[in-house]
Amino acid sequence: MRRFSFVQIDAFTQTPLTGNACAVVFDTQSLTSHEMLAIAKEFNLSETAFVYPCEDGQADFEARYFTPEIEIPMAGHPTLATAFALLTSGRLPSRQGPTLLRLRLQVGVIQVILEGEKPAETEIHMFQQKPIFGRVYQPEEVMPVFGLCGQDLMPGATPQTVSTGTPQLMVPVKDLGTLRRAKLNSDRYQALRAEGDFFSPHLFCLEGATLQGSTFARHFGVPPDTFEDPFTGSATGGMAAYLWHYGFLKTPNFVAEQGHDLGRPGQAKVRVVGERDAIETVVVGGYAVKVMQGELHIPE
Repeated sequence: MRRFSFVQIDAFTQTPLTGNACAVVFDTQSLTSHEMLAIAKEFNLSETAFVYPCEDGQADFEARYFTPEIEIPMAGHPTLATAFALLTSGRLPSRQGPTLLRLRLQVGVIQVILEGEKPAETEIHMFQQKPIFGRVYQPEEVMPVFGLCGQDLMPGATPQTVSTGTPQLMVPVKDLGTLRRAKLNSDRYQALRAEGDFFSPHLFCLEGATLQGSTFARHFGVPPDTFEDPFTGSATGGMAAYLWHYGFLKTPNFVAEQGHDLGRPGQAKVRVVGERDAIETVVVGGYAVKVMQGELHIPE
């Protein structure tokens, strides 16, 4: 019997049982992709992370992220969860000041910076890839998928796929009330996704769920895998790139909120680096908290 230690982390929050949960399994270099997927199905969270040391020295650790149905190339809340799990398990070196973690994902090596004196006070910042702006969609293609119409779009906006590591369909809506009444039509969604260039859609508006937030978002998954995600760090990066590029933000620094209506409130500090037409990276940061730890027993 092979044994693997794991922790479960709530990301983009300092309060247990809020934010977005991710299981992080350590030292998993001997596991096959099939076994990783089976373990992700067992945890049945939006993502499970499998992390192990990088042997070629080009990164500190390698990580692979799985939903219960598929491996994904990059994701935000598993990255924060993985960094926090490495820190709290003693796998990162002791530090005086910020720590740089190089993490190799499917999309390549990304940088993560951890800042804080104590784990509970540590802010984790992930540097996402330079945004790629993909296909532009007509409102009539997209809005009925969510029970909405063209008039529900943010004025001057058009749905478009943006990727800072994972391609997400950006759907800006006019206000918080519109966002809250969005309801996924599964059949229409599956048809749109089958012929589209995105992994999953991110609906958002320029209002926060609290006074701290500048944006609020809802992220629909891939039913029956995940119907709605509590907090989506990768799509938050794509959203920030979209809003900054098209001039909907006055400042490149803001607070993004998500998950409040699901009873899993989460919050991220976001920073877009670069000019509107030459974005270099999007930095998405937040806190994390450990809620569970244990040991997996996997047959030889």
